[in-house]
Amino acid sequence: MRSTVLVLTMSGMLALGAYAYAQDQDNPPPPQGQGQWGHGPHRMDPDRELQHLTRELNLSPDQQSQIKPLLVDQQQKMQALFQDQSLAQEERHAKAKSISDDTHSKIEALLTDEQKPKYEAMQQRMHRGPEGPPQ
Repeated sequence: MRSTVLVLTMSGMLALGAYAYAQDQDNPPPPQGQGQWGHGPHRMDPDRELQHLTRELNLSPDQQSQIKPLLVDQQQKMQALFQDQSLAQEERHAKAKSISDDTHSKIEALLTDEQKPKYEAMQQRMHRGPEGPPQ
């Protein structure tokens, strides 16, 4: 009786292990060091970003048509930057910040005086994150 319980317990543990392994294979983690501009669910999508900006800032169709190419260009530059393995992490981070700052200033130039403070608040929230200011 004791050996039957042991065999059943071990079989159950093996089955759970195989199930967990199969789940991991279906959903591999995103590659290291690619952050929001890499592949997978964390990738920055210009269309989603434009939808978010439109919703938060009530962008006009004209503003949307001018902002979308800026977001696409930013995504392409960031992807190229993060694929460039010749740069040190600090250098890559500095260039990413420069690309981001350039895009933000171009977007801000297209906003109305009413939209600008909302956009700046959005940017501060994004950089601060949900848990307060960056460390």
